[in-house]
Amino acid sequence: MKVLLINGSPHREGCTHTALAEIAAELQKQGVESTEFWIGPAPQGGCLGCGGCARTGRCVQKDKVNEALELLGEVDGLIVGTPVHYAAASGSVTGFLDRLFYAGSASLRYKPAAAVASARRAGTTAALDQLNKYFTFNQMPLVSSQYWNMVHGTCPDEVRQDAEGLQIMRQLARNMAWMLRCIEAGKAAGVPLPETEEKVRTNFIR
Repeated sequence: MKVLLINGSPHREGCTHTALAEIAAELQKQGVESTEFWIGPAPQGGCLGCGGCARTGRCVQKDKVNEALELLGEVDGLIVGTPVHYAAASGSVTGFLDRLFYAGSASLRYKPAAAVASARRAGTTAALDQLNKYFTFNQMPLVSSQYWNMVHGTCPDEVRQDAEGLQIMRQLARNMAWMLRCIEAGKAAGVPLPETEEKVRTNFIR
C-alpha cells in the first residue's frame, strides 16, 4: 500500500513539509509506503478549458501536473498539503489540483484522501473545506483525524512545537492506514466497487 503526499508549498522543506513528514513517519510505522511530491516554487497555472486532457489523459501544459499524473496509478491513497493564503489554499495548489483532477479523476476515484493545511494562525478550516471538495466530487472517501487536519507555525521549528497539530497528523496517518487495510480486506473478500451511473448533467439555464 502506498500514499501520495502532495506538498503544495513553494518551500520544499517548510511548514507544509513538516506536517507531511510527520504523516509519512507514522505511515511507515503502520507498514504503509509514502512518496512526497513537491509541486515546486514555479506558479502552477489553472485549467485552460481546452478539453485536451479528455482525449489524452494528460494536461497540455507541460509541467508538474503531468509528473504527478504518472504516479496516480501506483498509489492507493492521497494526502494534499497546502499553506494557507488569505484563508484559502495557495493559488498554485488550486491550479495544480484543478488540472490534476480534470485529467486524472479516473485514477483517483474511490481512493481515500485527506487535506492538510498549514497556517501561522487562522484560515485553515476554509482552506480544508476548499480542498475536500475535490475529493467528494470524485467519490473519494475522506480520511479524518481527531480534529481538523491543521498545523500552526511560521517556520518548521514552530510547527514542531505544535504538539496538538503533530498528534493530529499522526492520527490522520493511522486512520489512513486503517482505511487502506479495510479496502484491501474488502477486495480480498470479493466486495465490488459501488455501481456508478452515467453522469446526468442538468444545466440551470436552457
